[in-house]
Amino acid sequence: MSLDGKLLRRAKEALDRRRAQNEEEFARRREEAYARNPRLREIDRHLRENAANAVVTALRRGGDPSEALDAVREENMALQESRRVELMRVGLPTDYLDERYVCPKCRDTGYRGTELCVCLLELYAEEQRRDLSALLKLGEETFASFRLDYYDDIPDPRTGVSPRAVMESVYELCLGYARGFSTDSPNLFLSGGTGLGKTFLSTCIAREVSERGYSVVYDTAVSAFSKYEADKFGRGDPDGAKSEVRRLESCDLLILDDLGTEFVTGFVVTALYTLINTRLTAGKKTVISSNLTVEELGGRYSPAVMSRLLGEFYTVKFAGSDVRLRKKALG
Repeated sequence: MSLDGKLLRRAKEALDRRRAQNEEEFARRREEAYARNPRLREIDRHLRENAANAVVTALRRGGDPSEALDAVREENMALQESRRVELMRVGLPTDYLDERYVCPKCRDTGYRGTELCVCLLELYAEEQRRDLSALLKLGEETFASFRLDYYDDIPDPRTGVSPRAVMESVYELCLGYARGFSTDSPNLFLSGGTGLGKTFLSTCIAREVSERGYSVVYDTAVSAFSKYEADKFGRGDPDGAKSEVRRLESCDLLILDDLGTEFVTGFVVTALYTLINTRLTAGKKTVISSNLTVEELGGRYSPAVMSRLLGEFYTVKFAGSDVRLRKKALG
């Protein structure tokens, strides 16, 4: 499971802001306590000096520093008891001058040793939800809110299967894919006409997989290829474009929506091949949706691209007619 560098930086910035607020609050409490009882300032000064002396003592070469360290510890305990007494004298809690951390496990550093602390991972998850929400305008798009009654239950005369039955299977596949997502999951190609729920179910997959801690990037084909162009030709913010391309290529799950709506050029074909092949080589998973069939895409892209789509992606065919019309009828 990999983390998105852009989102991790934002999570660390959020942690830094939280730590700064905590430090400001501690400084406020300290100044209030000193103003109410100046003796507390003197006690804290002695405690800081003792801490420095303990470090010097511990670093001395030769001899046994344990006796000196024990004496420093005993003096500190006496000073801390004096501080508690002086705090009570002015009606303040005995822990008023203790540092308080939002996350005691890592003391708001975000790390426990070399490992990311759960508090930083939680902030990362919040940033990922915010990022996806901005892109997808997340609202009712959940598996629980997907409605099969938007699809006709009359069997198709060509297949003998109704669109509703097909979409029930599609729904179960997408649900299982999201809830069982792992590095061993297949790549998916969602194919079907306009308004059949491809974007809706893609959004559901993005939400579910991201909430399980995986890095997820959701983008349209038009937007993704514009980022490749900006990176290639140095348009706009080159560093930003390069970072966005890295996100597309390295996230655990990329959902590329509306493939086939972009204006196809030689550069776009190359960019698509680079994106798909880079992710396949790295073992990263991709879900691509398109209003076109695989056969129709074959007329737009190179044989190398089609070889990857046909050989490395599991095709999921959506059925029915535009559900937006049925939504209006059913309300």
